[in-house]
Amino acid sequence: MGGVPSTPRWGGAAEMRPAETAEYLIGALVGEKSYPLASDYWQKLLESPLHLRWPAHRVLQASQLFAQNNCKTRHLAKILVHLAWCLQECVSASGVPSAALVRALNALYISSVFLKYFIENAKSDHFEELHLSLDENEAKPTSFSKGGGPGRFQVKIVYGILLAENYQTIEQLVMHSVLSFLGKVDVSTNTYLLHHELLNFMLIAMSTQLLSGPSPGPDDSHPLIDAMMVQESSFVSLVVSKLLLNYIRRPNFPIDSSSYSIFSEVNQTGVLQRVGSAAANFVLLPFNLFVGSTGEATRSPLAENSLNVLLILIHYRKCIETDYVKDRGDHSSEPLPKEDACFSENPYCKALENAQDIEFDRLDVEGNVQNGPLVRLPFASLFDTLGLYLADERSILLLYSMVQGNSAFLEYVLVRTDLDTLLMPMLETLYNASRRTSNQIYMVLIILLILSQDSSFNASIHKLMLPNVPWYQERLLHQTSLGSLMVIILIRTVKYNLSKLRDVYLHTNCLATLANMAPHVHRLSAYASQRYNKLAEMSNNKMHMPNGESKEEDNLPEDTTAELHIYTDFLRIVLEILNAILTYTLPRNPEVVYAIMHRQEVFQPFRNHPRFNELLENIFTVLDFFNSRMDAQKMDGEWSVEKVLQVIVINCRSWRGEGMKMFTQLRFTYEQESHPEEFFIPYVWQLVLSCSSFSFNPNSINLFPVDLPLEKQDSFVGEDGQKLQSGGLNGLEQQVDVLA
Repeated sequence: MGGVPSTPRWGGAAEMRPAETAEYLIGALVGEKSYPLASDYWQKLLESPLHLRWPAHRVLQASQLFAQNNCKTRHLAKILVHLAWCLQECVSASGVPSAALVRALNALYISSVFLKYFIENAKSDHFEELHLSLDENEAKPTSFSKGGGPGRFQVKIVYGILLAENYQTIEQLVMHSVLSFLGKVDVSTNTYLLHHELLNFMLIAMSTQLLSGPSPGPDDSHPLIDAMMVQESSFVSLVVSKLLLNYIRRPNFPIDSSSYSIFSEVNQTGVLQRVGSAAANFVLLPFNLFVGSTGEATRSPLAENSLNVLLILIHYRKCIETDYVKDRGDHSSEPLPKEDACFSENPYCKALENAQDIEFDRLDVEGNVQNGPLVRLPFASLFDTLGLYLADERSILLLYSMVQGNSAFLEYVLVRTDLDTLLMPMLETLYNASRRTSNQIYMVLIILLILSQDSSFNASIHKLMLPNVPWYQERLLHQTSLGSLMVIILIRTVKYNLSKLRDVYLHTNCLATLANMAPHVHRLSAYASQRYNKLAEMSNNKMHMPNGESKEEDNLPEDTTAELHIYTDFLRIVLEILNAILTYTLPRNPEVVYAIMHRQEVFQPFRNHPRFNELLENIFTVLDFFNSRMDAQKMDGEWSVEKVLQVIVINCRSWRGEGMKMFTQLRFTYEQESHPEEFFIPYVWQLVLSCSSFSFNPNSINLFPVDLPLEKQDSFVGEDGQKLQSGGLNGLEQQVDVLA
């Protein structure tokens, strides 16, 4: 095979075998000679069979030679222009022709290979080495043949500037064509592969983010993703809708390859096979990636890639220049203060936030129909799909993005009667917290907190009964309400956090959700009621450690005073939760009364504590009331649990709350920090790299610490590890506000 030829011989190319033709054409592409945009070379390149099996070192050699000559040849820009033209032909044709698909796939694979190399090895801050413009000496194309030529699109080259409709740069033309195909052309047997590879191309195009730091600045350059951000709102809505529909419908790769023209033996044209793995080999498309050994589709790469692209798009933020930046001067080396950072609007995020249910033509408060293009989705199908795939961390992030940003979807979720569809997989994730990433746990807790802000949600979860909970191992849970299970899991998470992690943000979120639920608790199970006492007991034990010592002295932080302050605040919230249950829902929760009576000695040490005495007055008022009723009963023999509960149930009916002090009802809300991009952009890319086949040179990554493995982490391994992975939550900063 030898090295990559830089001076191929055109003579006799037609007689060469396909592999030799591919050698020749790729050699011409990476060589020194510049082929004009109108040259028939491009047609030969895109229509010839390009089945190559190059080892990694040859791909690297070709990429290096291409990078060396691209400043003169501008072949990257030209292959991207031809990609745009091929995609436009596919969109404009009534049915996507096979020949057009092959040309588009060839252009797509070739440009993906070299674009990825350029980005991974970029030396300039603004990716000048891409040379995404045409040389001023480029001849003006006047006419082209109909077979895929650009003449039909009325595109002309004038002084190195590409003009296509309203798109004045190559980046805008290419991304317009990519988005147009994704949004307008349906996924079918013939188009599946092109859809999938266009999503891969978008990941490569957006991977410039990996080279930037975690805080977007005005000097950051992302030419291709910025070109996506300036597209028409109609295209943006089409793309967001199609990506979500791909996620919902989860189309599978066509199992019968003979029906797929690209793989058909009678098809004489071929494709340059995609770059595979981190070694970037030209390899044949791995069929087993899409189809299992049994012939049945095992997964939907198109759905997964659609979700990857969507998450990156909606969380992208472009920092724009402000008067403050201009006053500093262009050469200031000081980072831009957060308070002075200004970001342009993200149309994809806006489209997702304004998405509406396809079954409900919503009007605004004035009764006017929403203006502008809207994303319309089957909320019912999205709800069900999320419920099926919440074990995937990316689906958790999508659900967070929907309930946090889209009020219409949040309202839809809250009126569903089968909330267990979403809650059960999330509660199972919390149950298995030790085997989940810390960020995944935070996302789940924030979603639960957002849902718990609605009183109807808090009421409905106690009415939905679960016949069993098969993944809960500590004890059998039969006919337990969803609300009781939620209390059990949240308190279990708090206990785990206090014993292992001591993460203030985590237990604050758990307690905030429990506090929101408290005034609406209804027939809490005995096991769930006992969990509240366990929290009080744990705080009691922690706050009474002499001189900060315990059986596990090494696990204690150095500043014992700070830790005791944390436990004091923690116990106060627990007592306020109990107060809310006893004040507003006591007659409906005899098991809670039984639980505090059974372990009433837990509260005695804090009765005179200045932080707790007011809250404990109500608890002891309840204890005095029911203890007196118990003492008035004449019993032969010992009290059994059933007999005690019977007395409590009877006297709950006569409870009037006399002597109870009314406190301001706790209500916690979640607010996203003013600069969430510092958390979400690195987090999304970590998910993409760890959950998909997309790879990137770790030595080039500046977006997050490169010493972190990109696979799933064993989360909660300690404070340092958790802070590295979650950004210490400084980027997300859950703001839990108590509203009077």
